[in-house]
Amino acid sequence: MYNAIGNTNISNIRIFDSSHGQSKCNSKPSVPECNTNSKHQNFCVDVKSNVLDSCTNTPVTPTGITTGVTAKIPVVLAELTIQFNVNALIKLPELALEIKNIKKKVKITQCTLLQPTNILFIKGFVRKNIDYSTGKCANMEGVCGELHHCTIDVPFECSTPVTFSTPPAELAVNSSAEFEFFKVSDLPHKHFAEKDKLLSGDFSEFNQIIVENFNELPFCELISARIFEFDEFIGRHRPYESEFPFEEKLFHKIEEKMVIELTVKILQNRQVEIPPTTGGTSRPPHCFSTAEEK
Repeated sequence: MYNAIGNTNISNIRIFDSSHGQSKCNSKPSVPECNTNSKHQNFCVDVKSNVLDSCTNTPVTPTGITTGVTAKIPVVLAELTIQFNVNALIKLPELALEIKNIKKKVKITQCTLLQPTNILFIKGFVRKNIDYSTGKCANMEGVCGELHHCTIDVPFECSTPVTFSTPPAELAVNSSAEFEFFKVSDLPHKHFAEKDKLLSGDFSEFNQIIVENFNELPFCELISARIFEFDEFIGRHRPYESEFPFEEKLFHKIEEKMVIELTVKILQNRQVEIPPTTGGTSRPPHCFSTAEEK
């Protein structure tokens, strides 16, 4: 038999009384660790899942316009692979024993085609998550520590000429023009004959025509990225005045060399003439055959 235990301050543990078959939280809800709003509750995670039944579906054949149409769609201007050569020096916030893993993600922040030239400006960074181990305690037989991580952004940028498979649309520039109206005015008779008149434009008004054209800006899509990387630890040394395995050393600087290859597609929204389809008949959706057709 187990005896009931009272006045025991143990967080995140339910204490059972075998005489009643109830938990301490059921018998004494006023206990701090039993209160769901109490700061003593050490709750980490809760997972709930449901099993969903499979849904049925009925395939539907898509229908489209077969008589020809003018559509505005993205047109591929060029597709190219750009190579960046990056050298960076990374300083970790503490001494590290070794690098366990480095995860890398390429992020593009700018991809701009400078019209009317063929120069593409591209800018971005490589997000690196570095997992490394530390040396907290050591002797001649081994070293122990913790696994830490450091997330950094390594920037890059460059410009490169583009060879177009389809040239971009010609730029429509803005224009501004002035115009005036003819006016006949009298002249002072002191200096001119009575029949003389002043023939000129009307200086009492200002007339102008302004034309604004809004061009479609080319844009980029990132197709793929490859990174070739070489990391070298700088300033590896044995800690002074402490026992340490002879083959182990600590460092906090990493010099990295990266070759980044990005495949980028340049597009521009354009109006395209799509010709009619041939070699078959098409029927609009929701049409039924007539008795004559049968």
